[in-house]
Amino acid sequence: MDDITFAARRATSSTARQEHDAEARFRILVQSPLRAGILRFLSARPGEQFDAEGIMQAFGRMRLDVENCLKELVESGVVRRVSGNPVQFAAARIDASSAQGQLLDTFLERRATVGIEDTSPSVQRFREMIGRDEKMLAIFEWIRTAAKSDISVLILGPTGAGKEVVARMIHELSRRGTETFQAVNCAALPDTLFESEIFGYEKGAFTGANERKPGRLELANGGTFFLDEVGDLSLVAQAKILRVLEERRFERLGGSKAIHVDFRLISATNRPLDLFVRENRFREDLFYRVNAFSIRLPSLKERTVDIPVLAARFLGRYCASNGLPLDAKRLSQEATDRLLSYHWPGNIRELESTMSRAALSAPGHIIRSEDIEFLHSPLATGTTAPSGKLPTLRDAERTHVALVLEAVSWNKLEAARVLDISRGTLYRKIDEYGLEPSARRRREPVDA
Repeated sequence: MDDITFAARRATSSTARQEHDAEARFRILVQSPLRAGILRFLSARPGEQFDAEGIMQAFGRMRLDVENCLKELVESGVVRRVSGNPVQFAAARIDASSAQGQLLDTFLERRATVGIEDTSPSVQRFREMIGRDEKMLAIFEWIRTAAKSDISVLILGPTGAGKEVVARMIHELSRRGTETFQAVNCAALPDTLFESEIFGYEKGAFTGANERKPGRLELANGGTFFLDEVGDLSLVAQAKILRVLEERRFERLGGSKAIHVDFRLISATNRPLDLFVRENRFREDLFYRVNAFSIRLPSLKERTVDIPVLAARFLGRYCASNGLPLDAKRLSQEATDRLLSYHWPGNIRELESTMSRAALSAPGHIIRSEDIEFLHSPLATGTTAPSGKLPTLRDAERTHVALVLEAVSWNKLEAARVLDISRGTLYRKIDEYGLEPSARRRREPVDA
């Protein structure tokens, strides 16, 4: 072999090795869901520049995380830093025919190998509700821990906090993620339909049963069975669910053959189950079955630092769904301050609907304070409804419950007696309406 041929082969081998090393480095780079997300975000907007604050709002992550990812992306050459105050970042101009350009093109086309967290639809939905608050970042880690096993999980939190989103995320990150996720809303399921819906029925089991129908438990075999609002189950239904959890088998309505099922149970509730157990409204043995591992989601008023982040994201979603640029609508500082002062009884769900109404009613690019209309605005500020505007039934109920609570010095047992409701129902209404004792009452015992 002559020297020229040897040198050519050596150069070819060296080039191949460099390309292989570059590909390995790139794959390591995009293994991080946040780095991969930022790279896709900037690459989809080649003519735009963003500062770290803007990217933080887009992804709802802490500044340190975002800045570290941007630094690594810049060092790898796929993102460029643009001088300014503050410093801006944009997608790098890469030759599409180069090795790096081909790797980037493959990644953007989603043909590259990416981690389960980057591809999971549930993780994408969860990112819609996560923000900068440390409580939510800790919950994300609890979710990943719960997904590693088949332990029963109980998700606690107020209405609208995203309990089903978390349940689906646990399912999709678990080994059962490719199987069925069956969700049952216990609050909307009357006792008369419980057995036929959960266990299914045989042909001829009752009038109108013209063919065999599998129940939700049977459909959840191999996957996850999600009981939403489990605190609303009757005692009879609780006993039947407990038997299935203990034996992992059941019979269809009208049948005699035992059906064996393998499922993972996830439950959710906004009710105080421990109180229900003490009042004999929820079976203690079932409580310990469903509460093997619990995750509590905070209300939106417990994480006010996330309200501007989530509001901006919901505005971007509204603009995208209506064919507008992502920044076509923005919040003024006065509007942001008004969002922060509201108590958000409907939590994230209410924030999303509020942003949609504000974006629709705002005449210009900037959403002003007067463009924001809350469902409970007369009650949020402690004032009466404007003249000529009658309160809704929900507003009237909230006002009456608050008046009774103050009249009995927040003695919940007495308030439940006056309102002619159970104490558990009163707890739910207090949580649902975001009621709190006055400043003077906070210094006194308010429970009995």
